[in-house]
Amino acid sequence: MEEQGDSLMGITTAGIRIAVAAGAALLMSGLAAHALDTSAKASSKLSADALWAKIGDFCGIGKWHPAFEKCELSADGKTRTLSLKGGGTIVEALVKMDAAGKSYTYSILNSGPVPVANYTSTISVAADGAGSVVTWTGKYDAKGAPDADVQKAIQGVYDDGLKALTE
Repeated sequence: MEEQGDSLMGITTAGIRIAVAAGAALLMSGLAAHALDTSAKASSKLSADALWAKIGDFCGIGKWHPAFEKCELSADGKTRTLSLKGGGTIVEALVKMDAAGKSYTYSILNSGPVPVANYTSTISVAADGAGSVVTWTGKYDAKGAPDADVQKAIQGVYDDGLKALTE
């Protein structure tokens, strides 16, 4: 068979190769890294307003989360730099603050030692009877580590934070 001239039912071998390559590329795109999800939820005896008073301060995480030594807020209040106990920093940006709805969404700009990319997370508080419930969800890609290991690490961050908030 010739490369360009011969055809099978009007389709050249070159055309078949292009179609096969395009199909393979499409298949591979479906196998590429996909976003991982992690979530945690905890109940608190604190009212939703009292719990939000702790969480709603974008840099307040430095006071209540055991993994962070401190939090520094940018002058515009939209970027926080978290210093990890044991070393390293993470830089996060406030995406949306909904004080009335008691939630905020943030993204990681520089993950430091945390093996994630394209990370976006929301933490929210809702009334639950006389107390409240806090929910922390995140979506991200693993970067340089197996998905299961990264999910376990992020789950640990969420669980440790919620435990500190609700004890």
